[in-house]
Amino acid sequence: MLFDIRALDPASHAVLSTSLEALDESDARAQLAQRRLTPISLRPRSRLAWGLRRESFEVLLFAQELHALVSAGLSLIEALEAFVEKERAPAARAVLVRLVAALREGHRFSAALRQQGGVFPPLFVGIVEAAESTGELPSALERYVAYAQRLQALRQRVLSAAIYPAILLTVGGLVGLFLLGWVVPRFSSVYRSGNRALPWGSQVLLDWGEFAGQHALGLLGGLVILLLALALWLRAVAARGGLARLAARVPGVARWLELLTLSRLFLTLGLLLRGGLPLPQALGLVRSVLPPQRAAAIDVVVMRIGEGWPLSQAMEAAGLNTPISLRFVRAGERSGQVAEMLHRAALYHDAETARWVERFSRIFEPVLMAAIGAVIGLIVLLLYMPIFDLAGSLQ
Repeated sequence: MLFDIRALDPASHAVLSTSLEALDESDARAQLAQRRLTPISLRPRSRLAWGLRRESFEVLLFAQELHALVSAGLSLIEALEAFVEKERAPAARAVLVRLVAALREGHRFSAALRQQGGVFPPLFVGIVEAAESTGELPSALERYVAYAQRLQALRQRVLSAAIYPAILLTVGGLVGLFLLGWVVPRFSSVYRSGNRALPWGSQVLLDWGEFAGQHALGLLGGLVILLLALALWLRAVAARGGLARLAARVPGVARWLELLTLSRLFLTLGLLLRGGLPLPQALGLVRSVLPPQRAAAIDVVVMRIGEGWPLSQAMEAAGLNTPISLRFVRAGERSGQVAEMLHRAALYHDAETARWVERFSRIFEPVLMAAIGAVIGLIVLLLYMPIFDLAGSLQ
């Protein structure tokens, strides 16, 4: 985050105006204190943030590169110093510099990560913390990279399935608006001069065309305002995590969204248990990757396990299972390989979800194309019906 700062320099008794890249206001004040400046005002610089801005620090790339250097034999500080030397983005470089400074002060790596103001997700910090007790940081980083790449591939699969319908809707909407806002008003003026009786559907469409021609600027302004309001509303809903709830209202989609959530739960919990974290601590970290409405279910699992229930029964009581995953976990409890079985359950449901996404795309895309074509074809047909009637009367 970029801050516009006015600060007092005690040495020169001058007021300085500058900008500073920091994680938050407390971090900005800490950086000013290191430079022996007294802050007068700190104001975050406003940015247009529509959710498409590139992250200032890419945790997955950091984990991949750190795994490569640590596996090659470099110490943790050496690897981080190499990152500082190559990094050009001010925000990311500031994070790396603070990590190196914390390690040189004697802090553990997990504690240094936790001090970075939420840059690193709790899951990554928990995996590193577990690895510190076992001395297997490269293995822990490798597991996290595989986990993050799998989630990234899942998001890309769902996004790819949504891109083509979105393009169809956009193009179809633009064509429809062009017909209704430009073509129909011109046909309306031509037909009005002919003083002929028109079919009912054509009459309604041409009445609209006449109205649109007389109020073109007002309609255009109203459309722009409506689109901006819709964009702001979607942005607010996305910030509250409500897009999934909206998508769940589509018939047949709710079950698969639930399956995606459970698959992520199984994958995350299996990753943490394979890293050596105790089950209660692993469940606490799992809360950070689940939707807020599912957090209460994790509390139920923790409570049941505290009462001595096995994990399979606790997850079943909380509704965090499927018939397949329940049998996987029970098999893992019998063999002592719960983490491995949770991972297998996640892979099974990922494959099931991928098949559903493919089937849904194959069905939904042609239906959407047909619906858009029918609407545009109806508009064109209503426009040309008077011409057909005229041609018939001339014969």
